[in-house]
Amino acid sequence: MLAVEVDGIPPIELSPGVVVRMLPGMPGIRPWVIDLAPGAEWPDLDVHEAYGEAYFVVRGEIIEGDRVHGPGTYVAFGPKTSHRPRTETGVRAFGFNYDVTA
Repeated sequence: MLAVEVDGIPPIELSPGVVVRMLPGMPGIRPWVIDLAPGAEWPDLDVHEAYGEAYFVVRGEIIEGDRVHGPGTYVAFGPKTSHRPRTETGVRAFGFNYDVTA
């Protein structure tokens, strides 16, 4: 068993207001936590060529296109998809990148 305090993991600032913490994973799954400050947007289009990605909104809201996803929402993207999340309220989400070759 492995247990970590998420806020104890060093944050990586991807752009102003966008922070990611990479969590310990296992073969095939790369978990992470993102925190976006109010008004922040993912720095670039997030493209998923070969594998999928999913996230679960813990608090706040993520906006994807014209859809708002609040706490308790699970959002999944398959291969050959892209998106660019943003927020007006601020958000924390727990996510996974799936890589069947890992």
